[in-house]
Amino acid sequence: MTTVAAYAAPAAKAPLERTTIERRAVGEFDVLIDIKFAGICHSDIHQAREGWGEAIFPMVPGHEIAGVVSAVGSGVTKFAVGDRVGVGCLVDSCRECENCRQGLEQYCLGGGVATYNAVGKDGEPTYGGYSEKVVVDENYVVRIPDGLSLDVAAPLLCAGITTYSPLRHWNAGPGKKVAIVGLGGLGHMGVQLAHAMGAEVTVLSQSLRKKDDGLKLGADHYYATSDPKTFEELRGTFDLIVSTVSAPLDFGAFLSLLRTDGALVNVGAPEEPISLNLFSVIGGRKTLAGSGIGGIRETQEMLDFCAEHGIGAEIELIRADQINEAYERVLNSDVRYRFVIDTATI
Repeated sequence: MTTVAAYAAPAAKAPLERTTIERRAVGEFDVLIDIKFAGICHSDIHQAREGWGEAIFPMVPGHEIAGVVSAVGSGVTKFAVGDRVGVGCLVDSCRECENCRQGLEQYCLGGGVATYNAVGKDGEPTYGGYSEKVVVDENYVVRIPDGLSLDVAAPLLCAGITTYSPLRHWNAGPGKKVAIVGLGGLGHMGVQLAHAMGAEVTVLSQSLRKKDDGLKLGADHYYATSDPKTFEELRGTFDLIVSTVSAPLDFGAFLSLLRTDGALVNVGAPEEPISLNLFSVIGGRKTLAGSGIGGIRETQEMLDFCAEHGIGAEIELIRADQINEAYERVLNSDVRYRFVIDTATI
């Protein structure tokens, strides 16, 4: 066991504070990672405040982890000391179910183990990236290509893969019209990725406040959803809409923007249930779908794609003692576009 410093929420809705946690000894197939940077995801806030249901405390959030390998177990073959690596939202799965065998560990039928706010196979709670070090099985670690600096790579481990996976699955590419709802931590990644895949990209945001940013990131068009004319003008336009927002939407209105056989895919998760008139999907054979993160193989593919196309997160680097302030700013949409903690400050 190793004792490391971390920032944890001691209870639901309580401010995060500096503490120490125990990391397990490095096992035969484990990798010890010195964490250099950890992104702050909106889901960290949902979970630390029990917005998605009962949680485990004390909680060390953080599933956008970038660092350097400092030790490996005797059976490790994929990584060596000094390698630049990342860990996302998942640190274990059953490895035996149909989904795990297909590289879809994020949908593990036997119960995947989340990077934090979960219980590992050893019966101990998992703690995330707001800490100095983490020990992870090599099969749930990915390599960060040399072309990506670690600070802008950290948010790719959740925000990047969460948008990349549905764009790939629903075949975003040349000749496809793709809309990204919301230009936040996830949305700004979705715009860059869809553009690099060759799609015609539109941002649908509440206002035009971030229009210049959206166009710089690769959007071809930018519309305000607060303007009713937007829904008239764009009716029947898109092959794919990816909603990155965690606020409840008027799903009927957004479904009306799809072409026949189009899909509206949710990667943002509102805390409240939604209501839906089913005629909005029946008319036009439309799909209302959801998508989680990606499997380990797809996460590596996404990192390689980002390195090849020069894509990274737009970040604001903060000290660990600014985490609570950062949470409030995320809730107020006051970040362009992802806070990243310099873990040397923990």
